[in-house]
Amino acid sequence: MRIIVRPYPEKDRDALLRAGVHPLLARLYAARRVRSAAELDTDVKHLIPPAGLKNSQAAATLLADSIAAGKRLLVVADYDCDGATACAVAMRALAAFGAKVDYLVPDRFTMGYGLSPELVELAAERAPDLLITVDHGIASVAGVARASELGIATLITDHHLPGAELPAAGCIVNPNQPGCDFPSKNLAGVGVMFYVLLALRAELRSRGAFAGRAEPNLAALTDLVALGTIADVVPLDANNRILVAQGLRRIRAGQAKPGINALFAAAGREPRAASGFDLGFVAGPRLNAAGRLADMSLGVECLITDDVARAAQCAQELDRLNRERRRIEAGMLESAAAALDALPDGTGAAVALYDATWHQGVVGILAARVRERLHRPAVCFAPAGEEEGVRVLRGSGRSIPGLHLRDCLDLVAKRSPDVIRRFGGHAQAAGLTIAEGDFERFAQGFERAAAELIPPEALARVVETDGGLESGYFTLDTARMLDERIWGQGFPAPVFCDTFVVENQRVVGDKHLKLRLEKDGRRHQAIFFNTLGPLSPRVRAAYRLSINEYNGLKSVQLTVEHAETA
Repeated sequence: MRIIVRPYPEKDRDALLRAGVHPLLARLYAARRVRSAAELDTDVKHLIPPAGLKNSQAAATLLADSIAAGKRLLVVADYDCDGATACAVAMRALAAFGAKVDYLVPDRFTMGYGLSPELVELAAERAPDLLITVDHGIASVAGVARASELGIATLITDHHLPGAELPAAGCIVNPNQPGCDFPSKNLAGVGVMFYVLLALRAELRSRGAFAGRAEPNLAALTDLVALGTIADVVPLDANNRILVAQGLRRIRAGQAKPGINALFAAAGREPRAASGFDLGFVAGPRLNAAGRLADMSLGVECLITDDVARAAQCAQELDRLNRERRRIEAGMLESAAAALDALPDGTGAAVALYDATWHQGVVGILAARVRERLHRPAVCFAPAGEEEGVRVLRGSGRSIPGLHLRDCLDLVAKRSPDVIRRFGGHAQAAGLTIAEGDFERFAQGFERAAAELIPPEALARVVETDGGLESGYFTLDTARMLDERIWGQGFPAPVFCDTFVVENQRVVGDKHLKLRLEKDGRRHQAIFFNTLGPLSPRVRAAYRLSINEYNGLKSVQLTVEHAETA
């Protein structure tokens, strides 16, 4: 592994400086391809208008007509944080618009992903007039066909990449569908649903539906939109940064939904100091734990209730499930490490792993851990019962920059059409199902396809940093300033690199290295997680500026990401 410095155009940094942007932030933003201060304005007025999102008006008309006719709407959610937040946004807004609306979340262990024919049959028991998918549906050709046979209309809202055939739904809203010119292709599922609701409100307004009463405030839903957007790890382009900033603003102002406040409380975090990190690594995993181990309906209930006590009860159970998820994950990591150690020398371009004891709800997290360890795309599989008399495995994959994972799986499927039963996903994450007996064939085909598609330079393990940090910026004010900004996928949080003298180092908590580092005559406290050392007397370290709180006192601490001998 080597440390590299992220370059930035001087002209962009200078333009930001002239606009009054803080000097450190000007450098950081320029390195993230921000060219003007206007791109940093997160006022809601700068959101891309819904009219540019293909079929958003058609969806608005369909929903408005359904509400006016008193039809029964059923939101069919996905079982991750994006799906849960999208469902909560839909439920809250549609109810406020006067709709008769309910929701349904599939059991990932019995029905798998998407609007399957089996899920449609289950939904039909509630006699809906319209099914509204959130965060899935673009690949549900058979499910939509079954709904049509049963006389149930369908509205697909999704953000995943479409396959060769689109479902014959009444309406599809997806920025990644053919013919959609929406400038931001990176909306999460919750973002797509939010845009549909913006269009619906405008349609209802034009029909005079709010005469004599206040319009529902959709801005009040941005805390949910922010949570789903960050947790789904979609790239934070300018439009997504506005959505996240608006949501964080509400959370910090004490205006979050009871469920979000309860999730923060269960984790011992303070909503008024909320950051993107809290959404992605505190609230998000607790919601996801329900979908991984139990029923995501618990997560949806947490987000749609306005009863503070009920929200707290849901959050406590979600916290318990998350602790159980961590326990299961630890055991899976141990067996995965043994499997990796048993691999022949010389890691290939990609790796696929399977263990009969693994939990299918946790293989996605395991794949992410394997990817981090090897810096290779990884797919991990767990048993998933039988389909048509065949024992199947359900896999989840995570990729590295340089390989579009869904495209790689598509290549495997085209070369061996009988190996992958179904798949779908994004550039960096995907899910799939294969027969147990086809695991070795898939593993070989996956590695071969990845080797052809990944540029050689992408296989080099690097830590990308923002270069050195001037001594005057090692302060609480700087750390707070950075925490308050919007960072995430495609717009990474700052990591700096400098050369330090290691004055003291000791192991704490049996697996972390506590450090005292010196630079330019100043001493800095630092922590290097999951590392026992020892470090050389002089190191070049990549680190994040963080805030450490102990006995009520806050101080600056460097969180070391990587260290090498200087």
